[in-house]
Amino acid sequence: MLSSLYIQNYALIEQLDINLDKGFSVITGETGAGKSIILGAIGLLLGQRADTKSIRKEANKCIIEARFQIGKYGMKSFFDNYQLEYDDECILRREILASGKSRSFINDTPVSLALMKEIGEQLIDVHSQHQNLLLNTEGFQLNVLDILANNEVALQQYKSLYQSWKKLDVELANLIEQAEKSKADEDYIRFQLSQLSDANLVDGEQESLEQEVDVLSHAEDIKASLYKVEQMFASDEGGVLSTLKEGTQTLSHIQGVFSPAVELTERMHSAYIELKDIIDEVSQENEKTEFNPQRLDEVNERLNLIYSLQKKHRVQTVEELIVLCQDYSAQLDSITSYDTRIEELETEKKKQYELVKKQADVLTIARTKAAQIVEKEMATRLITLGMPNVRFQVEMGQRKDFGLYGHDTVNFLFSANKNGTLQNISAVASGGEIARVMLSIKAMIAGAVKLPTIIFDEIDTGVSGEIADRMADIMQEMGNRERQVISITHLPQIAARGSAHYKVYKQDNDNETNSHIRCLTNEERVEEIAHMVSGATLTEAALENAKALLGLKNI
Repeated sequence: MLSSLYIQNYALIEQLDINLDKGFSVITGETGAGKSIILGAIGLLLGQRADTKSIRKEANKCIIEARFQIGKYGMKSFFDNYQLEYDDECILRREILASGKSRSFINDTPVSLALMKEIGEQLIDVHSQHQNLLLNTEGFQLNVLDILANNEVALQQYKSLYQSWKKLDVELANLIEQAEKSKADEDYIRFQLSQLSDANLVDGEQESLEQEVDVLSHAEDIKASLYKVEQMFASDEGGVLSTLKEGTQTLSHIQGVFSPAVELTERMHSAYIELKDIIDEVSQENEKTEFNPQRLDEVNERLNLIYSLQKKHRVQTVEELIVLCQDYSAQLDSITSYDTRIEELETEKKKQYELVKKQADVLTIARTKAAQIVEKEMATRLITLGMPNVRFQVEMGQRKDFGLYGHDTVNFLFSANKNGTLQNISAVASGGEIARVMLSIKAMIAGAVKLPTIIFDEIDTGVSGEIADRMADIMQEMGNRERQVISITHLPQIAARGSAHYKVYKQDNDNETNSHIRCLTNEERVEEIAHMVSGATLTEAALENAKALLGLKNI
């Protein structure tokens, strides 16, 4: 239950700090006193969008903090799932900064606004007048049946199966689209692959071929140069090798008498060996080198093929052409495997569809039973609320395909008059009738959900007299079942039934207007309810009427 509420610097509220009672309580106050402001502040704790215009002038931020007693509602697992500290008291706090930023806290731990909204919806339900518009929405009506059918687990299982089925459906559609597109390109890909494969490209061959072309194109010049070098060094007469050999022999003759000649002889001999190896290699290269026009044509033809493929595919190297060939090959493999994968997905989707259908049937059976309960209980409750000829029917059907909430369609049909035609409830019900229907629904489902606090914002609109008294009975009964019920009301019959009575009022000072709230004493309640009966002027009859409503004879 909501044990206390603190609001600072929000709209007309400079500072508000109020403790709230369990059971059934009421809040009254003149129009414009600030009741909707308090509800707006609570809405911020439920994840509603913040508006910096709501921050009081010259304030840096506004703060809304609520304390809930949750020990009886089995919420520990929720806190454990989100790694939040659990205690029997839960504190929600939201801060709206003048800069537009917002901060949210659960038990002083910073959390996302989405998480605050999720926990807030488990702690408190604010029923405002605009919620009556939900009455004719299929989602709301289906939710009523699911709550009474205790479908939470079954619905989650269905949603998981449904989402897997839809994922397969999207994957299959994308695969079919890709297959159709790929098959349209298959001839093109196959031709490109054939051309690249037939080329038998080898990594590094382009550089080797280009070097060979250079040699073949200049074979005569190369042979002439090699021959000239060979003659310069290897000639028997005046060649460098023969001269170096003779010099080595000459130095060796004086080694015995001239010690430096030993090292010089060794060095000259080493130079002779190295130079002889070089000349031998020059000779070999000369023999290998020959002018071969046929081979030159072959190499140029191969290079032209490589160059043309590179230009066609806009690449620079043979390595890139080889990678491209591999890519085309992989694409062809993928195209040929599409049919197999499509067939596999279709089989998998059919199996998943059967699981979805089976689980949807589970929901339908449970909802059908719940619909019978709704029809019976709503008729009983509405007769008590002054509709003796009421008929309430839950019309169920099935949609063409499965949706996120199953296969079912639901429509609440209503008639308040004898022999009246059953129609959509929003089309035939008056404002007062809709208020009674919504209260009956809330009371009916309250026992099926562990919701600590329910706030009714003028749900009594359009009713009066005995019907108002019976509505008060229902809210009082809800408050007696481990639940806190707070009604914002303008009706004295309802205001008198609360175990606690809070009044919202405005006060002016020299500079501004502030909204306040306080719990009324018995004497103050008599005056407040008397004003609700007679207006601004208090009469003795109104005071006696208020005492009678409150059951207070001696005040």
